[in-house]
Amino acid sequence: MAAEDQSAAAPATPKRVMGLYDRPFWSHVAAGKMCLQCCDACRSFWYPPAAVCPACLASDWTWTPVSGRGSILSWVVYHRAYLPAYPPPYNVIAVRLEEGPLFMSNLEGGEPEGSWIGAPVRLTYTKMPDGAVLPRFVLDRP
Repeated sequence: MAAEDQSAAAPATPKRVMGLYDRPFWSHVAAGKMCLQCCDACRSFWYPPAAVCPACLASDWTWTPVSGRGSILSWVVYHRAYLPAYPPPYNVIAVRLEEGPLFMSNLEGGEPEGSWIGAPVRLTYTKMPDGAVLPRFVLDRP
């Protein structure tokens, strides 16, 4: 019976690869707020996390909340399973955040008609069946 219970359980979300600067990012996501590194010198935001500002190479930065708004820069719909936690079809989007960084994620809810390029989106958080919290986007309709 235990084997049956395990087979019926939802697949685990793939484990995150944690670099030196990733823990604060994921801690903020788990708390339901998106914070990215922001340079204290030139005020540039960046993602993924890094030791220095990619714009000016300053090493002083602060984890700063972002708006969560952006627009779709690119998208794809996969019709093949690559990971058990993501059964097909599923989408992957590249979002240009208002603050500048490019962020890869998924679009939840309704899909845009026609091309998705330029569609406004806003951040949301999805709790996966195994309890992992992931940043996702939804269409930002007026």
